Amino acid sequence: MKGVKNMKIHESGENYLEALLMLKQEQQLVRSIDIAKKMDFSKASVSRAVNKLKENGYIVIDEQGFLDFTVKGENLASKIYDRHKFFTEFLIYLGVDEIVAAEDACKIEHVLSNQSYQAMKNYLLKAKNKLKK
Repeated sequence: MKGVKNMKIHESGENYLEALLMLKQEQQLVRSIDIAKKMDFSKASVSRAVNKLKENGYIVIDEQGFLDFTVKGENLASKIYDRHKFFTEFLIYLGVDEIVAAEDACKIEHVLSNQSYQAMKNYLLKAKNKLKK
């Protein structure tokens, strides 16, 4: 079972964690049905994904069916969401339409290496600092 805890989460799992994080910012209590509505997925699909996230130690489900993060799950969800916000902002800074930027950010956040992400963050920070001068 040691390998299961260190298993790499797939993009779809990351999307579910990010959706849960965003919902928890809007409302305190979140159930699978809330994620299904937000992502426009079937209840059955979300149920399977939520159970997989639970099995892999990213979330917990209480007796009333409310979802919450484990420390590991919250850390990962926050990282993904931060990347999403950054890539959206970066693309908008480059002149991309807000809606397109948000859609593209959702794709980029899962595939770009941390090294490239950090380089882009540093670049944007330097560019913004130059504009302030």
